[in-house]
Amino acid sequence: MKDTQFVYHQLAVHLDHLPGGYPQTPSGVENKILEKLFTVEEASLACHLTLLDEKAKVVAYRSGLPLNQVSEMLKQMAEKGLIFQTIEKDGSLVYMAAQFAVGMWEMQVGRLDEELVNLVGQYIPVLMDKEEWKQIPQLRTVPVEQSIETGLNVLPYENARKLLQTKENFVVSPCICRKEKGIAGEACTKPVETCITFGTPEDYYVSSGSGRTATLEEVLDILVLAEKKGLVLQPNNGKDIKWICCCCGCCCAVLRTIKSFPKPVELTSSPFIVEMNSDECDGCGLCIKRCQMDAFTVEGKAVVLNKDRCIGCGLCVSRCPNQCLTLVRKPDSEQPVVPKDIVKASIDTLRIRNKASYLDLGLMVLKSKKDRVLSSLFSADKG
Repeated sequence: MKDTQFVYHQLAVHLDHLPGGYPQTPSGVENKILEKLFTVEEASLACHLTLLDEKAKVVAYRSGLPLNQVSEMLKQMAEKGLIFQTIEKDGSLVYMAAQFAVGMWEMQVGRLDEELVNLVGQYIPVLMDKEEWKQIPQLRTVPVEQSIETGLNVLPYENARKLLQTKENFVVSPCICRKEKGIAGEACTKPVETCITFGTPEDYYVSSGSGRTATLEEVLDILVLAEKKGLVLQPNNGKDIKWICCCCGCCCAVLRTIKSFPKPVELTSSPFIVEMNSDECDGCGLCIKRCQMDAFTVEGKAVVLNKDRCIGCGLCVSRCPNQCLTLVRKPDSEQPVVPKDIVKASIDTLRIRNKASYLDLGLMVLKSKKDRVLSSLFSADKG
């Protein structure tokens, strides 16, 4: 293996030890993706970043490279959406490793080309492990508001509108999945500017020009548009959310993968499911067009619901002309556990994937503290 190839392999292994994972393949397509995104020097430096926010001097100490060089490289990598950069209250920059998806890949929305799209298209089916996703998916499904009937018990973190109303800053960016499909010549007609994050002034999407700031009213309008166009609402898997994606079953990598299995219900974190009153159904077939999981089929002259394929998004309920479809809460035994926030979800994912125990995470924190002290001492000695 050539030295440059080894560096990309090292980065692939490093990314696989982050919550979202980055599994190896016989074809090595995962390394080819990294070669498209990172220079060799950037790939090597990225291996020294962790799940903790750290200043450039800490990363420089850990990598053994000059601080000026590391500072400039980290800024450039953040501008390319390869790592996370945030600003602390004192104005200093800190950096953190970004998992491939959901994370680094979504930040490539402004850097896509045909070759990259083709490579990722080959890799997506491998990236999402069915058994791991069953235990703790990265995304969950919340119903469109128009499907929620009076009397249905809906918790605040299960209601998209209420989730948005708890936030102050909003950023809207294009859906990378629909952009990706467009480049591949497989674009659907769904709206593209439908990804909602809750950014700060240094938000990547705004600073890179691939997204824009928005008001609460604007993002609430996006939810209305999502229902109209038949898009599934998918926030990250936590009660306190970082984003909401509005997804279609033809483009979204997650929904496409879930859809390929016979029982999508097993792979979806959703508290609701649809019930159907067949006696009231006139067979109009609108539910068939609206469902992103192919849960409805026609048998003879009747429309039939396959509950194993229902993910509880409510898109069929909101437009049923005869009101024969109802969203109901699943039994307690089938209710998904929703982590407190993305941090808890990430920790749980690492443990389920056997990539880190609580001890490993504790040791990572201790090592970071040690490196912070030593990097300060090293800088003082240099001075």
